[in-house]
Amino acid sequence: MTRAFTEIADRLAEQAIELPSWAFGNSGTRFKVFGQAGVPRDPFEKVTDAAQVHRLTGLSPTVALHIPWDLVDSYSDLAAHAAENGVALGTINSNTFQDDDYKLGSLAHGDAAVRQKAIDHHFRCIDVMNETGSRDLKIWLADGTNYPGQDDLRGRQDRLAESLAAIYARIGESQRLVLEYKFFEPAFYHTDVPDWGTSYAQVSALGERAVVCLDTGHHAPGTNIEFIVMQLLRLGKLGSFDFNSRFYADDDLIVGAADPFQLFRILFEVVRGGGYGAGSDVAFMLDQCHNIEKKIPGQIRSVLNVQEMTARALLVDTDALAAAQRAGDVLGANGVLMDAFYTDVRPALAEWRESRGLPADPLAAYAASGYQEKIEAERVGGVQAGWGA
Repeated sequence: MTRAFTEIADRLAEQAIELPSWAFGNSGTRFKVFGQAGVPRDPFEKVTDAAQVHRLTGLSPTVALHIPWDLVDSYSDLAAHAAENGVALGTINSNTFQDDDYKLGSLAHGDAAVRQKAIDHHFRCIDVMNETGSRDLKIWLADGTNYPGQDDLRGRQDRLAESLAAIYARIGESQRLVLEYKFFEPAFYHTDVPDWGTSYAQVSALGERAVVCLDTGHHAPGTNIEFIVMQLLRLGKLGSFDFNSRFYADDDLIVGAADPFQLFRILFEVVRGGGYGAGSDVAFMLDQCHNIEKKIPGQIRSVLNVQEMTARALLVDTDALAAAQRAGDVLGANGVLMDAFYTDVRPALAEWRESRGLPADPLAAYAASGYQEKIEAERVGGVQAGWGA
């Protein structure tokens, strides 16, 4: 028992999934980064490639930038270039995990000079936000320790809070600070922002315009991620998603590749909790590594996976589900969810796309477009973009 697809078709048009600029460059695991022909050589080419995904899917109207990987002389020129290609610039992501100064931490470092360097970097990111019109400053920290006794755990939390407060004081009234968490790596004894509770505690102390980013790959095996989604929505502190999949740790694989049912469950809680659609402030973004697959098709596959599981989540007959829950009908309630999850929405989505002037099969359309061959032939010379550049 599910809703009819016609009942949810209009809601699908509300979906927007931001693409990360770095996904179009060479990136990989900690073992090896494999270079590919046609990879962008600068942020302008990254935006051009991201625009191809939106042109074929209608799902990705914005592109997130990473500083300093996406430094340019003029962000107004980059924004104009994005607009010419039918997209806009979105979230600004900071980077305090590559400089030697950050070996023992950045915003939580024991040395005030290093902390100030990290704070100043975020001030520069805010300057970029002001130039691009971006709403969100997203912060992911590698800060932590490798050995017991290496540093004062409580002192690090205090220093982190002070640093975040300085950054928060600089953002504009229409901007947000979004704090991501990760339970381990590259620090292995403890991470300074290891879980949603720590992120929630830190942003709650800052104010209303500070929220949590949930990366779907940043959890221990067996974690009930949809429960975390529910709780953060309930508390009004879920700011954004970084969508990807993991089999073991932070694998950064295509979202939905490892556990499509988990993605469905997450999106059901998002829909149920008011985190989806035009009236929601929750941002959807991809954060993935296309190490052995082509970059643009990898991003197309990803946004289509999110769209498909969103459609299934919207198909859940919530009235029937609530009735079964009230009646204590355990299997009946579970069955309502499973009926929606097992519904093959792909034919209906293909028709939905065609009705909006989009190709029924975006991946096939990309393969037939000749764009991949074009960029491989044209992008010869220069330095390819990659992880860390």
